[in-house]
Amino acid sequence: YIGSGALFRLAGLRKGPMIAALYPIVFLLVQLALAVLAGWGVGALVAWVHPVLGWAAGLGLAWAMLRAFKRWDNKVFAYYLMHDYAYSAQAKGANPPELEARMAAFRQTIRESLTVGFDEVLVVGHSSGAHLAVSILADLIREGLPDDAARLSFLSLGQVVPMVSFLPEAKRLRGDLRYLSARQELVWVDVTAPGDGCAFALCDPVAVTGVAPEDKRWPLVISAAFTQTLSPERWAELRWRFFRVHFQYLCAFDRPGDYDYFQITAGPLTLGQRYADRPASKSRIERAT
Repeated sequence: YIGSGALFRLAGLRKGPMIAALYPIVFLLVQLALAVLAGWGVGALVAWVHPVLGWAAGLGLAWAMLRAFKRWDNKVFAYYLMHDYAYSAQAKGANPPELEARMAAFRQTIRESLTVGFDEVLVVGHSSGAHLAVSILADLIREGLPDDAARLSFLSLGQVVPMVSFLPEAKRLRGDLRYLSARQELVWVDVTAPGDGCAFALCDPVAVTGVAPEDKRWPLVISAAFTQTLSPERWAELRWRFFRVHFQYLCAFDRPGDYDYFQITAGPLTLGQRYADRPASKSRIERAT
């Protein structure tokens, strides 16, 4: 990210996701420092009795502490996030073959669902899943949809598309963003919220990547407006729990507005019907970065 310059372009777009990206690096280094210091201290004490036992005790304690930190990662998500960013960065934004194979299988599942009598097939991509869904749906439409296909809809939530699309070898994703944004075979609504520090809130993923075609139709960028759709009491409980807030799109709101996950996925309207007259958010960011 640093070597390609992507980190600095991303920071100029939204600072919240960059803090989330740097957090695991800092947190893991702090864990390492604590383990080394504790090991050095215990080792030095034991070395007064026996030098070799001192080395063994120090290394053993440091190793045990690092293992314990890793077991507790479901509370702090440092390893989780580091693996996520490393997976995208390892091929500089290109999709590894094993990921392409899973995407192809998912594309086939969607294709089969389009022809079994449903009125709508709604694909939901949250966080990193949003950019995967872009490429899956672009490939699906390129293949040609069945004549009797159900309505195809795409809901991207809390997207972090620029984290991949800004990398130098993300050529497939950039092409898919450009292609999908102009297609009439689907409806694409992108929902983020400024209160979510882990997402590129209100950033049009096509426009900020710099691949918007002249006939661009999608996505419709709207805000989940957490400060309005959650009561003040509920928002006060959640606002500093950054990773929990990042998953709020999939959870219930006590003051739901025009975005509500359960009304969309289980209600009587298709995504297109629900947002037919909804204008895009005025505060969306469309500057190519």
